[in-house]
Amino acid sequence: MPKPNTRRLDREIQQTERKLKAVQQREMWPLTGRERRAVLAGLASGARKVVRGKSPARAERQLETAWSAAEKRLSGEITALETERQRIVNEAATAKAAKKSSGWW
Repeated sequence: MPKPNTRRLDREIQQTERKLKAVQQREMWPLTGRERRAVLAGLASGARKVVRGKSPARAERQLETAWSAAEKRLSGEITALETERQRIVNEAATAKAAKKSSGWW
């Protein structure tokens, strides 16, 4: 029985982990369109408040919320991919055990 083919999932997990690291470093490229709009809206409203001499606290909270939502989404994706990978490995192990137990030796 060959090893389970998890290369595709491993590649997806690595790519998603790279995206998560990029989001933690506040890079824009891994964000979805909605997340980008939220970040840019927070930046714009914060800049407007600063120019007017007011406190940008609400805009900063909005920015932090957008970044944390992106981190949470990517963490969830990683968890789902790892769960799927584990399911495939378990299925292969069960099939291998069933094949061994059904043999004469």
